[in-house]
Amino acid sequence: MQLVGRLYRAFLYAMAGIAGVMLVWLMISVILSVVMRNAGLQPFAWLFTSSEYAILYMTMLGAPWLVREKGHVHIELVTSALPPSMRRLVSRLVAALCVLVSAILAYKGAELFLGNIARNDLDVRAYYFPKWILTLAFPVSFGLMAIEFSRFVFGDDLMHSGEAGIHE
Repeated sequence: MQLVGRLYRAFLYAMAGIAGVMLVWLMISVILSVVMRNAGLQPFAWLFTSSEYAILYMTMLGAPWLVREKGHVHIELVTSALPPSMRRLVSRLVAALCVLVSAILAYKGAELFLGNIARNDLDVRAYYFPKWILTLAFPVSFGLMAIEFSRFVFGDDLMHSGEAGIHE
């Protein structure tokens, strides 16, 4: 079971690493596009399209890791005013709601992904690109987010610390 946990964690961190590489690509592609435009050249068609895809994938691939690291934005103002037992209850209820929303979005994302495959949908811009490659990120990422949020529902760790303010 520890091997499965290590493989899962490695997969999550690999996804976050790919998201980081995509962030660097976004910086490079924007700079390259601006330089080409200022030089009077037309930027490559794939440059803009790859940036759009990178924004989607960067967001989706990095989100499960952010949940694991408690990196998502949440407000501790209410939980900091609660007694510890109530704070645990509220935190677990919020995490359970996040699991539910993530599971629904994973399911709907899987429907979208499978529909794209069945219809052979294409993203038609600079190139013909199979849409399923884009929508595959939805069920995978939201499914992993549901797993990560469930750690806060059933595990010892809580999503909310109860400390209001910035703690970085």
